[in-house]
Amino acid sequence: MTEGTKKPFIVREIRQEFPALRQLIYNKNLIYFDNGATSQKPQVVLDAINMYYSKDNANIHRGVHFMSQQATTEYEKARVTIQNYIHAKKSEEIIFTKGTTDGINLVAFSFGELLSEGDEILITAMEHHSNIVPWQMLCQRKNLTLRVAPINKKGELIIEEFDKLLNSKTKLVAVTHISNTLGTINPVKELAVKAHAVGAKILVDGAQSIQHMPIDVVDLNCDFFVFSGHKVFGPTGIGVLYGKEALLDKMPPYQGGGDMISRVTFEHTTYNELPFKFEAGTPHIAGGICLGKAFEFLSELDMDAVQKYEKELAEYAQDMLDTFEGLAIIGEAKKKTSVVSFVVEGIHPFDIGTLLDKQGIAVRTGHHCTQPLMDFFQIPGTVRASFAFYNTREEVDIFIAAVEKSINMLK
Repeated sequence: MTEGTKKPFIVREIRQEFPALRQLIYNKNLIYFDNGATSQKPQVVLDAINMYYSKDNANIHRGVHFMSQQATTEYEKARVTIQNYIHAKKSEEIIFTKGTTDGINLVAFSFGELLSEGDEILITAMEHHSNIVPWQMLCQRKNLTLRVAPINKKGELIIEEFDKLLNSKTKLVAVTHISNTLGTINPVKELAVKAHAVGAKILVDGAQSIQHMPIDVVDLNCDFFVFSGHKVFGPTGIGVLYGKEALLDKMPPYQGGGDMISRVTFEHTTYNELPFKFEAGTPHIAGGICLGKAFEFLSELDMDAVQKYEKELAEYAQDMLDTFEGLAIIGEAKKKTSVVSFVVEGIHPFDIGTLLDKQGIAVRTGHHCTQPLMDFFQIPGTVRASFAFYNTREEVDIFIAAVEKSINMLK
């Protein structure tokens, strides 16, 4: 497909690319509304997994034989595919990781070595545990201070309070692009300007945005951007850390071992160039190759149309749920994406989720790894329906009827 051309966005055709969606759960057609936890995989990704392990299975970067060179070519091709998709300037700025959590920990341990006692890190009250705990651990190691920018009851970042916390001691702002619980879209481009104005760097957790909207890391001007492969229609155990080249060059390696070295003696080791400096040991080769295939698949879609469709789907579901007595939507930001979280008075979210499952509908229940957020709203958890471009309005109608049935059974 030539540059600039996109497939028409036809949901019923896209659904045919995802075999998992064709299965029955308790003799009912699967309705998969747990995309915020992990996405289903298109056939092209499944085929690539089989191809690698059945034909091209070999270690990469250091083999002279055909299979090793073939695997290396496909792995590095995937890196370039991802670079182009997120509009990074160089493929060397694409670091393969195990996922979002691993990418954040890499930054916390590596960039963290450049920080000094008294420095501050600023996060928000809507962060996933993966964007809280590594910074707490860093603050304990280096005697730093962790600041938390508050949100309002709609689930929106209070910009005025963020501005008050940002100061000359702030060395890093770490913020989710889209909240996995609330669906709130944060103004990360604006926050990057604010961070840079005081000399701070900014890390954007893109685990919930990479699959829903076009991403341009140069336009966002973020210093780091992290995401997981399994949430963007690729395999588990693989992810990406994007970092600006000049910054990555300054950072020490996160782990030691093979492939991240240039020369090793017992007295001294010199480190490899980017991106290999941060990729110690044999990587998840199949994962990297197949993540590249997932991005090739996405590159053929009009992501602006995808974003619009998913937003309309979520708004339709939220409007329908809003009509239920005793049901409260958690997260009503003006700018949000395809996540609808809710609670029902007098009913535990787990019970609703269990009854929905028996009706063939997969949702997520609990605190969604955002316990401080649950404390803020004074709730034990929510029922979360999270949508992808392969979901349909008809599925939402079935879901709404199933929620009503579940509530009536539990009251």
